[in-house]
Amino acid sequence: MPLLGCIADDFTGATDLANTLVKGGMTAVQVIGVPTGPLPEADAVIVALKSRTAPVREAVAESLAACEALLAAGARQIFFKYCSTFDSTDEGNIGPVADALVRRLDCGFALANPAFPTNGRTVYQGHLFVGDKLLNESGMENHPLTPMRDANLLRVLSRQTDGTVGLVPFATVEQGAAAIRKAMTGLKESGRRYAIVDAVTDAHLLAIGEAAAGHALITGGSGVAMGLPANFRAAGLLPERGAAAAELPPMRGHAAVLAGSCSRATLGQIGYARNHAHTLELDVLATPDVAALQQQALDWATDKLGEAPVVIAASAPPEKVQALQARLGRDKAGALVEDVLAGIAEALVAGGVGRLVVAGGETSGAVVSRLGVHSLRIGAEIDPGVPWTFAETPGLHLALKSGNFGARDFFLKAFGQ
Repeated sequence: MPLLGCIADDFTGATDLANTLVKGGMTAVQVIGVPTGPLPEADAVIVALKSRTAPVREAVAESLAACEALLAAGARQIFFKYCSTFDSTDEGNIGPVADALVRRLDCGFALANPAFPTNGRTVYQGHLFVGDKLLNESGMENHPLTPMRDANLLRVLSRQTDGTVGLVPFATVEQGAAAIRKAMTGLKESGRRYAIVDAVTDAHLLAIGEAAAGHALITGGSGVAMGLPANFRAAGLLPERGAAAAELPPMRGHAAVLAGSCSRATLGQIGYARNHAHTLELDVLATPDVAALQQQALDWATDKLGEAPVVIAASAPPEKVQALQARLGRDKAGALVEDVLAGIAEALVAGGVGRLVVAGGETSGAVVSRLGVHSLRIGAEIDPGVPWTFAETPGLHLALKSGNFGARDFFLKAFGQ
């Protein structure tokens, strides 16, 4: 039975969380979609949903169904994972899903912390920073699906919930786990449903995790999960596993990268790849035709597949994304890119690709769905937040990368290039 049951609102976020837990010595399996049968054996099971941009009712219903499956399997604690940029809309889905989970677990309170200092996401006085910039000045204000124009997480979350939101400030967090626990208890007793908890270092995240050892529900990014394996170990529930927690089968097959994210980080990675690897950039605005774009990519890649990765990107800067959305509508534009890359992935795997990197949460969801992947065993980390994983079906190594994650050379580093 799993010790920790996790619900992630997108596929790359699920992998990011699983990676954090594996580094802490827990075995982890990522399940694609709401489980309909017995869960795989692992210390942590992460249910990966495509609920970040889904209609609110659908996101809530799927998250509750995932929670029920995890509780039925014996999970002792539930973790609701969202992005380290807290991206959503004023209507949700972070607040509505968290509200539903608080009610289901009858816990009355949960902390909220998206910080991931290793990747530049920190929370200070309730404000989310990306590097040295406030969230709303980081480029996230131009996100095509979930533009973030307010860095104050108390305000953002308050607009999404009928509960109230308090703050555990930096000065308290600096004092350690006991002070954090006391502050959260005080907020709960005063009627607050949520606490935004400041964190600017990994030491803060470890202390927050320790303080939340008895919580039925934790919400946040993957960073706040850093302290959870130690809680289970201290309770005598988790053995020392070390590197064995990340063991995967040997890698085989051709190497490829598919990029659908339009984040600054992914655009920079594509720019680097142009000078170091075979790279094709599809112009979806010029040719908004799924079959034509797929054929173009496959014809181009046929004689280039091998040990070194080929990079196929349908990413674009904000102005091109906006133009495509204006032409097709936001949902159709996103679906077009997802369909194109999912079809390319299917054909590449059929043609011998056994090692595949996918950049972008929505793109990753579309790819794993098209490939019929039902679960992923989590392996070693490539860059912070991004591990290799292995899908028994179809026998494929996958790295599902959040658009915002990874060094500039990530697409080559993943394959040891």
